[in-house]
Amino acid sequence: MFCEKIQIGKNKIIKKISPFFILRIDINLNIIILKNKLNPTIVMKSNILLKILISISLIFISCINKPKEPIICDVLIYNGTVYDGSGEKPYVGSVAVKDDRIVYVGENTLFEADTTIDASGLSISPGFINMLSWGYGTLMQDGRALSDVKQGVTLEIFGEGTSPGPYWKDKKFTSFGEAMQALEENGVSVNIASFLGAATTRILEVGYDNRPATEEEMEKMRNHVKNSMEEGAMGIGSSLIYAPGDYASTEELIELCKVASSYDGMYISHMRNEDNSVMSALEELITISKEADIPAEIYHLKSSREANWDKLDKIIERVEQVRSEGLEITADIYTYNASSTGLTGVIPTWVQEGGHRAWINRMKDPSVRPRLLADIRKQLSEQPPEGILMVGFKTSAMSKKYLAKTVAEAAEMRGQSPEEAIIDMVIEDDNRIQCIYFSMSEENIRKKIQLPWVSFCSDAGSYSDISKKFRTHPRAFGSFIRVLGRYSRDEKLFPLEEGIRRLTHFPATTLKLKDRGMLKENYFADVVIFDADKVDDRATFEEPLQYAVGVNHVLVNGTPVLIDGNHTNNFSGRFVKGPGYKED
Repeated sequence: MFCEKIQIGKNKIIKKISPFFILRIDINLNIIILKNKLNPTIVMKSNILLKILISISLIFISCINKPKEPIICDVLIYNGTVYDGSGEKPYVGSVAVKDDRIVYVGENTLFEADTTIDASGLSISPGFINMLSWGYGTLMQDGRALSDVKQGVTLEIFGEGTSPGPYWKDKKFTSFGEAMQALEENGVSVNIASFLGAATTRILEVGYDNRPATEEEMEKMRNHVKNSMEEGAMGIGSSLIYAPGDYASTEELIELCKVASSYDGMYISHMRNEDNSVMSALEELITISKEADIPAEIYHLKSSREANWDKLDKIIERVEQVRSEGLEITADIYTYNASSTGLTGVIPTWVQEGGHRAWINRMKDPSVRPRLLADIRKQLSEQPPEGILMVGFKTSAMSKKYLAKTVAEAAEMRGQSPEEAIIDMVIEDDNRIQCIYFSMSEENIRKKIQLPWVSFCSDAGSYSDISKKFRTHPRAFGSFIRVLGRYSRDEKLFPLEEGIRRLTHFPATTLKLKDRGMLKENYFADVVIFDADKVDDRATFEEPLQYAVGVNHVLVNGTPVLIDGNHTNNFSGRFVKGPGYKED
């Protein structure tokens, strides 16, 4: 392009392009093509005229293209394919960052920058949002968040049932806001946010008892919600498939959600059931949403166990029906056909009342064992023990014996029935024993992933030290990058711009986040630069500790945390507050 001037100094680039003229000279034919974008092309065939026209055009261009003030920025990302998060078609352009904000997005213009990133052949997008992370504890240990950052994640959301706060610790009460601020101050490379856990709130006032809360207890629980919303909680998060979360009634949850609704928060839930009774569980979520006048999201939407796979179509139909009626119902998923939880997935919650120690002691009671065996046997008739892979133990002795074994294999090794083995292994390990359940349909994954009201999560910790050999679900290392690689690029289930929209702008809008989720001027500079042809998940169920590839650079609040795939030891993540936040 004519009149392009590039000056690159030490960590500085100045780029100037005339938008008015395109001049092409063919020396061999003595042809000048002078094209004003506002007028037709002129073609001449004279050397003399050529010289005259060149002189005139240069004078004219210098007159109309008066020196402009460059855009001053800290970081300039240029020559990349820009996906702004809206779902619109991309274009080749630049993103300029000053401090923690985006100051320019568009086609190349004039810049002065301290740091430049040439994104030629790469894609530029907003940072991705992990709608359900269990990373609070792992990030406290190591704030680099590599398993997420290497997938382009710049914001992790906590709070499925339990939340970082409020809680009692060493007889000192820690508020929700203090708990979240503690992680930020500890140093974290990704932004963090959280819902207030409904189970956490219940434990504070009711404990682990399976009973309704008294009115006095309810008032205290409402107050916890009020305080937490004002401290930055996103809303209420429930996990109704586990004890003591499932001890809460629908009415109790409505009351808590009414308080969150008054602060413009939302309700997000691991529903009370996701197999045989999944439709009634969905109706409960819809009821809570209606009665509390609050948007609601289904955590990791699924229809588990083969006999229930055909129910997914009914779930989708029902959600789309109430959405058409104006109810704000959304969902998130992880992009795998296997879930992960403890052996609690097949152990009834009635035996867990009273907390961990009471649970273990009750399982040891001979009088309880017949009923417990019968309930577990019923669960295993729908979830075969051959499809339950054990991946996490408390004791080294148990891990040495049974790590990466199925329940069926362990039972055979022990000379027991699967239900007997489950009870006794939990007692011996004094632990819920983390498992992977192969219970979902790959066809259903493809159905869910194409829904415009579905975003994405890991439902896992955030890991940065894979030298310590441990087992986990591959979703911790690949759930997001599979959206762009496997399902968009390879299987072409949706265009790349739609995949990016549902990783960025859509969840940011769902969460009512201010100035995040798009590449837009004055928005926070959470930016991902990746190679759309190379992004790929490497983690497998057999070898889960493998980082994703294809993400080159990541900025969080304007600060590079990943450059050329390597962590920069920058910890620029912040506690992102919900819509009800009130400054002191």
